[in-house]
Amino acid sequence: MDLFFELLITAFLIIAGVFGLVGSYGLLKLNDPMSRLHAPTKATPLGVGGVLLASMANAFANGPHYSVHELMITLFLLLTAPITANFIAKVHIHQKESRESLPAPGEDGSWATQNLDDTDAKS
Repeated sequence: MDLFFELLITAFLIIAGVFGLVGSYGLLKLNDPMSRLHAPTKATPLGVGGVLLASMANAFANGPHYSVHELMITLFLLLTAPITANFIAKVHIHQKESRESLPAPGEDGSWATQNLDDTDAKS
């Protein structure tokens, strides 16, 4: 294997390890659940993506064909992690907060579904 590919694979793996470590540390040490949710949903997809990019570089360096499965997995993770975090955050807001404890809505006049009147929620 070429020295360039060995350095590239090593760099991807080190970057992936750092992101995974930061995400795990944030999950354990941050104060409230919303902050703990933020750390792994931002750092872990980048860590897994680094491992998958290293796998792609290894397949390219050792074989006569390209590997696109890892790229598809990386794109899927980068697309689904923020959406999942948004759903978890909304559930947390609906279970733990009341209308009075949330900040005032901005110019648009709504704060997700917390600002709906009871008559609006039923229809």
